Amino acid sequence: MNVEVISLYKLIFMNEKLVVVGAGLCGTMLAIRLAQRGYTVALYERREDMRKTGIAEGRSINLALSDRGIQALHRIGMSDIVNSEGIPMHGRMIHKGEGETTFFPYSGRKNEYINSISRGGLNIALLNKAESYPNLSIFFSHKCEGIDFSNNRISFFDEASKQLVSVEASSIFGTDGAGSAVRQSMMSLSGRIRFDFSQKYLTHGYKELTIPPARDNGYLIEKEALHIWPRGDHMVIALPNLGGSFTVTLFQDFEGPFGLNAIDRDLALSRKYFEKYFPDALALMNDFEEDILNNPSSSLGTIKCYPWAIEDKVLLMGDAAHAIVPFYGQGMNASFEDVFVLDELMDKGFSSWKELFHKFQEARKPNADAIADLAVDNFYEMRDSSGDPLFQKKTLLEKRMEQELPDKYFSKYSMVTFREDIPYYQAMIKGRKQDEILLEFCRNIDDVYALNLEKVLAHLALKM
Repeated sequence: MNVEVISLYKLIFMNEKLVVVGAGLCGTMLAIRLAQRGYTVALYERREDMRKTGIAEGRSINLALSDRGIQALHRIGMSDIVNSEGIPMHGRMIHKGEGETTFFPYSGRKNEYINSISRGGLNIALLNKAESYPNLSIFFSHKCEGIDFSNNRISFFDEASKQLVSVEASSIFGTDGAGSAVRQSMMSLSGRIRFDFSQKYLTHGYKELTIPPARDNGYLIEKEALHIWPRGDHMVIALPNLGGSFTVTLFQDFEGPFGLNAIDRDLALSRKYFEKYFPDALALMNDFEEDILNNPSSSLGTIKCYPWAIEDKVLLMGDAAHAIVPFYGQGMNASFEDVFVLDELMDKGFSSWKELFHKFQEARKPNADAIADLAVDNFYEMRDSSGDPLFQKKTLLEKRMEQELPDKYFSKYSMVTFREDIPYYQAMIKGRKQDEILLEFCRNIDDVYALNLEKVLAHLALKM
């Protein structure tokens, strides 16, 4: 933009007050980026300041930070946190029923890996950075009670004063998670907008457990891997933490003799279940009984909705717009990419918030739906297929292709996780087709290392 356009832009937009609802990962990153652009921003959070009250344990799945999220962190000047807080995970370590393990790299390219990172630690780092901007104010313990769209006002209940606070806002950004109060306010306008909403749960839920560090604060199992104990219709995974521990997550149906409803807080039945299906994991869990008693079982679901915007008044982002299950490790990355895409659109210039919001939702909705569907697909892949010999053969072939033909072949996983230049929707369409072709191809081969890879590529191109 030239100097005259920039001056007009500042005159029109910079004196406006923007309200961001929800100081989780997406909301805090968004508030930071808006403040960096010079806007006056107010960030409101329903919960208390986690830096003072501590981080609740057993209520969130470990996060896998990958290229899309790192790209957004770089945009706000926080990419260094990957090195200080993240632990590289280069692939999946599959634990079979007999205790045997097999490692499957995520990619044949050595520089491609995901990072295990603490949700709370990352959120705290974002909040600390947010507080460094004089044009960004943070209000904790403020629960959103609703929006007056006619007068551009949003109401919060202030827990400290026990008063209802009404705030005028030029535009409101709803980043308040899957249970979004901002989205609920938008849904109440059924007479004004046609708001589509769906919430679909898996029959499975999850419970978090812990593998403690070794006595020397080392790691009892391989540090730089995502560990999976696949058992057909249920599984356990483990992600490394700084300090030597692992966050362990059981994914199991709620119903059945060993379902979450049955084993929740039942020490004897829980131990019997783990002794039967996960004895090698159980042997590492010194705090097993405490975790079973204290950590709740939680549901897993997908939320899709549309529209995400109402004129120039409100825009939904992150989980408020597109909550997904965690099995592709892309929930946080997709939310961070929301901020990155919005910022890219702002760089191109916009005549009104209404125009910007419209462009954003049109650009992001197909990709949000795609990663939501891929995340469900990956649940079944991790649970049912990761231990299947045919699937493992296909995985080995893909890793060999990526290693020896790094610029010619990218698996579906690589396109989703390591190619931030490829939209989720395109990665889904191309990746699903590749999987279908290669799985069928692998049925008829014995040794993937004896294959001519150029011929495999030609076969793929013919079938695509």
